[in-house]
Amino acid sequence: MKHYDYLIVGSGLFGATFAYRARQAGKSSLVIDKRKQLGGNVYCKQIEGINVHQYGAHIFHTNSKMVWDFVNSLVPFNRYTNSPVACWQGHYYNLPFNMNTFYEIFGTRTPAEAQAKLEEEKAAMRQKLLSEGVSEPRNLEEQAQLLIGKTIYERLIKGYTEKQWGRKCTELPAFIIKRLPVRLVFDNNYFNDNYQGIPIGGYNKLINALLEGVDTLTDTDFFDADEPLRGSWREHASKLVYTGQLDEYFDYKLGKLSFRTVRFETETLDEPNHQGNAVINYTEASVPYTRIIEHKHFESFGQAVYDNPKTVISREYSTEWKPGMEPFYPVNDDENNKLADSYRELAKQEKDVIFGGRLADYKYYDMAPVIEKVLGIDRF
Repeated sequence: MKHYDYLIVGSGLFGATFAYRARQAGKSSLVIDKRKQLGGNVYCKQIEGINVHQYGAHIFHTNSKMVWDFVNSLVPFNRYTNSPVACWQGHYYNLPFNMNTFYEIFGTRTPAEAQAKLEEEKAAMRQKLLSEGVSEPRNLEEQAQLLIGKTIYERLIKGYTEKQWGRKCTELPAFIIKRLPVRLVFDNNYFNDNYQGIPIGGYNKLINALLEGVDTLTDTDFFDADEPLRGSWREHASKLVYTGQLDEYFDYKLGKLSFRTVRFETETLDEPNHQGNAVINYTEASVPYTRIIEHKHFESFGQAVYDNPKTVISREYSTEWKPGMEPFYPVNDDENNKLADSYRELAKQEKDVIFGGRLADYKYYDMAPVIEKVLGIDRF
């Protein structure tokens, strides 16, 4: 194996963007990934001519013109607009919470009516806390009702959140929901960002463009005892870029960080249009999955939906992470945050090692901030 400037562990957006920028700076990189394909969690598998988001829906959105121009210089993005729908007891509600939602739930027709109803509901929780001598919400349930009131909380937040985190809302910290998007307009666009869309042809095209001209190895585990790169990487590269689990890098010597993970149940259907939307959340606790993704709606619009007689859906089931499973979401409670901080202190002491990305930072990221972080690196 030749000697590289960088050995990059992980081919997701952080690793792939880093490799791209390093190549632009005249540096050599070897990108390795333990999976059989490149792309991390944005990898798409084509089924029946449909790009299936293999690791959950990924919708690119940003306010940064720099980031938007950068990704579009690699692959053009389409005009997909995220407008999810929530299903509760067979009734459908638009998300984020907007005038369509308030009309369906409360029958309010004007912004003033909707605002008055929401204030009435929020006041009930404020009064409850006051009567108990409490000045700050003690858990997510109280926080959510202070932000949106009891009716919407119980229909559209409670069950979904408890499925997602595997805990009662009364057991979850209030800071998980710092704010809830509330719009007193008839606008179903979930994001407020200036730019959003999906790469035309799927995310694999973005990853391939980022890694063009870069050496890559798949099915290669940094920690594999039979391929001991963990202890010998300096023989192959001057610096290491690590995007895997932060605690795993240090052999879990301070303890294991907690994650939530997602199980996907993917099915091909003999119909062109199953649910009429890319994302439908199921907010009842009695429905075991959190949402259904219909993948073709990310890239097909109008008649194009019906030009393909088949469709592919994925049901998502949130569950507690265990070793051997794919880690998705950091559990940012006090205990895990303190442990992550201790690992970050160890990371600062690692010579010639760059930690980055969702797993190595133990932080949930949207896609654009990951790319922006790499674009902000001055020296390679």
